[in-house]
Amino acid sequence: MPYLMRVELPDVPGSLGRVAGAIGEAGGDIEAIEIVEKREGFAVDDVLLEMSPGTMPDSVVSACSTLDGVSVLWINRYAAGGNLFLDLEVVEALTEDPATARDRLIDLLPVAFRVDWAARVRAGADGAAEVVHATDAAPPDFTITSIPAPTRLPGDEVYVECAAPFDDEVVLMGRRGGPEFLDSELARLQHLLGLAITISRN
Repeated sequence: MPYLMRVELPDVPGSLGRVAGAIGEAGGDIEAIEIVEKREGFAVDDVLLEMSPGTMPDSVVSACSTLDGVSVLWINRYAAGGNLFLDLEVVEALTEDPATARDRLIDLLPVAFRVDWAARVRAGADGAAEVVHATDAAPPDFTITSIPAPTRLPGDEVYVECAAPFDDEVVLMGRRGGPEFLDSELARLQHLLGLAITISRN
């Protein structure tokens, strides 16, 4: 079973190699890596892992946490196709049929952002939102206020959530148990929404 681990590590040569070595010694095999965010002196990476039979994710977390400056922010099972899905692949999929680009984007957000669900909603007068298009795991009802820019939402005891404006609609995403949405992810979401709008108008 694949696992997805989000790890913060020093942004210096050799850091990723040390993390990869620790993962391998603990019984994990790296399938893919994506840089999620760069901070001052640090990088945040998403690492897709395949665990050897009998290996628990805790052993990988422990091995990585012993490295200087390395912090495992989150780890969980990852069943979204067994690989990481890049933004370029999202854009290519949207351009295949511009007329369906807005709905197609919602369908692709879970694999592009490693979230459990995504939804396009239109706000009503009383704050209740009409669902325009959503993935199967999305909640059936939403209550939203004005969303002028991509933002984190309080979520609930199960999901961390974020939202972004999408023309006269709002796009929401939710992750079960974390990790929190990073500033870089909110910026990526805004960029992809803008591209989807442009593509759908062509």
